[in-house]
Amino acid sequence: MGQSAEFGKFLKAMRSRLKPEDAGLPGTSGARRVPGLRREEIARLADVSTDYYTRLEQGRNIHPSRAVLDSVARALRLDSSEQAHMMDLLENCAESQRSPIPAQGVRPALRQLLGAVGDVPALVLGRRSDVLAGNPLAFLLFADFPSMPAGERNLTRWLMLDPRARELFPDWKAVAAEAVGALRGDVGRHPNDAQANQLVGELAVHSEHFRQWWAGHRVAAPSAGSIRLRHPVVGDLELDFENLVLPEDPDQVLRIFSAKPGSPSADSLTLLGSFGAGIEDVASTAARPAVQLPHEPG
Repeated sequence: MGQSAEFGKFLKAMRSRLKPEDAGLPGTSGARRVPGLRREEIARLADVSTDYYTRLEQGRNIHPSRAVLDSVARALRLDSSEQAHMMDLLENCAESQRSPIPAQGVRPALRQLLGAVGDVPALVLGRRSDVLAGNPLAFLLFADFPSMPAGERNLTRWLMLDPRARELFPDWKAVAAEAVGALRGDVGRHPNDAQANQLVGELAVHSEHFRQWWAGHRVAAPSAGSIRLRHPVVGDLELDFENLVLPEDPDQVLRIFSAKPGSPSADSLTLLGSFGAGIEDVASTAARPAVQLPHEPG
C-alpha cells in the first residue's frame, strides 16, 4: 500500500469538519484554536496512538492495516464514498502507478441502448465526467455537447464555467458541488490522469467556488437523486436520475433522467423532445468522432 500527501490532507480535512458533539465527546468551553477535533481525539476514538495518527496525517511512508483504516474511518465518521476515496488515495498514489491510462470508448450496444431510451434524457459519462455520448433529448435539456470543442465536453467543466448552467439549475451550488465531489473521487482513483489534472488546474484558475470546494476534499458518488431545472424553452422541471455503472468499464456511467408519469415535468420533456424531432438519430450522434473525447496519455 503506497502513501501519499493527499491521503494526509484528506484526513485533516475530514477531521476539521467534526465537532466534539458529532463524535460523542463532551463539549469544551471557549473557542478551539483549530476547527474540528484534535488529532489526539481522533486517535483515541480510533484506538491508535496520537503519534501513529499524526504520522498518518503527515503522509509518512507507513502501511496501516485495513483494521486501522476502518477504525480511522469510523472515528472520522466517513460515509461509504469517503471511505472508498481514502482507500483509493493509499492504493492508487501517483508513485505506484506508472502505466498510461487508456482512452475510453462507447460500445455499439450502448449506443443502441441510448436510442432505445430516446424518450428520456440519457448521457454516458466517463472519467473526469467527460460526456462520451448521449441522446438528443439530453443535449436539448442540458447543453449541445457534440458541438463543443473536444476538450470542453465535460459535465463538471460546463457546470462550473458556463453561465447558462447557473441559469438552468435553481440549486446550482448543490449540483456543482456534487460534481466537484465526484471529480475528487475520480482523481483519487486515477492520480496519473494528465487530463484530469489539467481540468482541475483550469477550474481552480477560473472558479472561486471550485477552489473552495476542492480544498474541502468533499467526495460524492451518488447512485441516484433528483434535480430541478428552469429550462429556457419548456420552463420548470423536476427530474429523477439513476447512475448505472457499466460492468465492462466501472469508470463509465449511464445516467438516465426521468419524470414522474403524468406530471407537468413529463409533459415538458415530451414537448422538449418534439423540438428536437429533426435532430439526427442518436446512434449516429453517439458514433460521431465529435462525441468521443480524444485521449492524451497521462
